[in-house]
Amino acid sequence: MASKIGISFCGDEDEITRAGMLFETLSRKSRLVMILDDIWEEVSLEKVGIPEPSTGSKLVLTTRSFDVCRKMSCRAIKVKPLVEKESWKLFSEKVGRDILNIPGVEPIAKKIAKRCAGLPLGVITVASCMKGIDDLSEWRNALKELREHKQSVNGLEDEAFQQLRFSYDRLKDPKLQHCFLSCALYPEDWRIEERDLVQIWIAEGLVEEMDSRQAEFDRGHAIMNKLLSNCLLEVFQGSDNDRSIRMHDLVRDMALHITSAKPRFLVKADMGLREPPKVQEWSEDLEKVSLMWNGELEVLYPLEMSPPKCPMLTTLLLPGCGIKSIPEGFFNHMDGLKILKLSLNPIKSLPNSISNLKNLTALLLAYCDHLEYVPSLSKLRVLKELDLRGTKIKEVPHGMQNLSSLKCLDLKHSIVLEIPNGILSKLSCLQILNVSETLVSGKEVGKLKKLEMVEGRFYDFQDLSMYLQAFHGREEPPKYIIHMGKRPFPAAILTTKGIELGDSNISNQIMLPRDIEELYAGNCTFCCHANYPLFSSGGL
Repeated sequence: MASKIGISFCGDEDEITRAGMLFETLSRKSRLVMILDDIWEEVSLEKVGIPEPSTGSKLVLTTRSFDVCRKMSCRAIKVKPLVEKESWKLFSEKVGRDILNIPGVEPIAKKIAKRCAGLPLGVITVASCMKGIDDLSEWRNALKELREHKQSVNGLEDEAFQQLRFSYDRLKDPKLQHCFLSCALYPEDWRIEERDLVQIWIAEGLVEEMDSRQAEFDRGHAIMNKLLSNCLLEVFQGSDNDRSIRMHDLVRDMALHITSAKPRFLVKADMGLREPPKVQEWSEDLEKVSLMWNGELEVLYPLEMSPPKCPMLTTLLLPGCGIKSIPEGFFNHMDGLKILKLSLNPIKSLPNSISNLKNLTALLLAYCDHLEYVPSLSKLRVLKELDLRGTKIKEVPHGMQNLSSLKCLDLKHSIVLEIPNGILSKLSCLQILNVSETLVSGKEVGKLKKLEMVEGRFYDFQDLSMYLQAFHGREEPPKYIIHMGKRPFPAAILTTKGIELGDSNISNQIMLPRDIEELYAGNCTFCCHANYPLFSSGGL
């Protein structure tokens, strides 16, 4: 609001000061219309800094609650549903005239449109589900399903919930339905990064395993398009390659209603929690838990209580919760856990009970910038993704060589100096190796036949040569950034295929990859002969 009326906050003002600045600026405006959209509870205009409406100024708010109107002394104007003619016009635009021209479809389609009770969201959602359906029997069945739905949910009118639930049921594929429901793990009105969400789908096994990481993300992208085309999600911003999406609050209400039964979720994301969920909320039938972005939570579970028994729990999302410690035996009864995301927490060490999570596929600890200890990973033989970016661990965790299923290892911005020889060669499934400044053996990296992306520091130019020789007769990774020399801070490589040389004395010929796009040399000394080229392309 402040930015729209030309107010800039420094960042150190308290709420009272900010409200005063807003009030002073708004009070000077003789003509003003302000709209507060999607209000669910009473708003104190004084605390926000909004002057009481007067001559020449209007305050409009939209809400689904008459109680909010009453508490804020508003004149309530109920927006009427679309009349039948308007509903049909909207429905036919969304479903397409080509489908409605199929003999027998239009009369059924009109009955379906009428079932939407003039609610625009319902009309759009249901019509989008039926777009492209040219089988008359499917249209008859759709009408039958709509007539049979009688459930409702808090915050939704019966008719709206009925139509949204219909769209969910029309997904039919249980994996597709689970992909949709997992969107409700994020806070209300949250901008969800598509790659972040697809990463969870992959780790959960909702995206079938494929030969490459890129192929799995492409499949996740196709699933996302399916949910978008059914109007269950909407694009927040971005292009196809870098999208973020959001879930309409009514759709999220419907998803949370479904997950209050089976599959059972516990979702308290970005709710300002200062106390952990009650012990009884950690029920045995829980499948997914999200407490993300409760920055003042600090304590995940009461220390004095016995560990929760959640054998069906597969996903535990706890990023940004201010968690400083986790009880030692917390994970003792979570044998089914697949995804543990603890990113951006000030935790110093992880409990040893993590070592026994034999079904864990993703351990995500990015930017836990106090984290110094990770217990042994030797038993986590199905672990596919290990994210230790920005942590304070000094050595790779014990048991790394046993992670035979690992596909993605990320140590970027960590202080791990090197990955000891003999470890990488055991990680034959590795597709993404992003270790930035950490020293790795070029010879061992070259033996990783499934690698799609690598960034790391090689020991010397001989190591680079051995790496390139390993690709005789096969393609190099599509993306690589290799650092060489003693440069303390790596240069920014702007392409996807580059080598950085830093603080080096170069006198012998250096072999380079065939398809290199960028070579950066900083603070280097070169000694070369006119008849003896300093660099050669690895034409092996």
